[in-house]
Amino acid sequence: MYSEKNEDFRFVIITGMSGAGKTSLMQKLEEVGYYCVDNLPPVLIARFADLCWQSTSRMRRVAVVTDIRGGSFFDALPQALDELTKRGIPHEVVFLEASDEVLVRRYMETRRKHPLSGERRLQESIQEERRVLAPIRAMADLIIDTTGMKVADMLQLLTSRFGISGDEKDMEITVFSFGFKYGIPIDADMVIDVRFLPNPFYVQKYKHWSGRVKEVAAYIEKSPVTGAFLGKLYDFMDFIAGEFEKSGKAQFTIAIGCTGGLHRSVYVTEKLGAHLRKSHAHVNVEHRDLHRNRVEHDVVEEES
Repeated sequence: MYSEKNEDFRFVIITGMSGAGKTSLMQKLEEVGYYCVDNLPPVLIARFADLCWQSTSRMRRVAVVTDIRGGSFFDALPQALDELTKRGIPHEVVFLEASDEVLVRRYMETRRKHPLSGERRLQESIQEERRVLAPIRAMADLIIDTTGMKVADMLQLLTSRFGISGDEKDMEITVFSFGFKYGIPIDADMVIDVRFLPNPFYVQKYKHWSGRVKEVAAYIEKSPVTGAFLGKLYDFMDFIAGEFEKSGKAQFTIAIGCTGGLHRSVYVTEKLGAHLRKSHAHVNVEHRDLHRNRVEHDVVEEES
């Protein structure tokens, strides 16, 4: 269905069994740069695909989800696929399915109603949907059984089938400092409390200097506990960031907190950020509460 001169254009139509993971697949494609539309009526697919096909914008990778939720509108999908072929628009149909047992369990866990439920029992609804979708399944370019599929398997599929390069799926890591007295952040995957480290606040000279100042960093590092802690922190973060990246996590946020967000948390954030940059392509370092403090001589010392 692809022509060489338009090999950069991808129009993916995702369909299949309810609960088989269509939304998850769409979200993964969106994370790596696809423009995604959920629950698009089939009667609009050809018109939308043509718009994307003729566009000179960045909409060269597009994915749409269409399924039984569309009710009677869904019956038009075969005609929509025929129209795409007639217009010469490159496209592929991905059909997701899973075993009855897995689909039943997923519905029981989420407590959602099946689109065909009505007065039927859940398993009867699943069997009816499978019957209705049989013709569409036969037209699919790719059938994915998600019964025992892990996230790593999904990522491998995205890489091999949809042309996703390794750089595009690198996880973005953000490390930021904060002060507990200004509130614990709610947008962090992990919060590290470093209030056990020596506090430069009680040294008059360092009171208004941040943890980015060379002298303040030296004061914190003077304690043996600092080196021991950083070693363990680096090992732990290398492990957990690596595992999160393998699992397909797109963003990983680490919050480092001390009392005011000026000395110890800033110091540790800078050190951890520099360490993670050695093995990860996208690492951001931020200081949430530094502006709340009267900071003087805020000189960054680069880690060697």
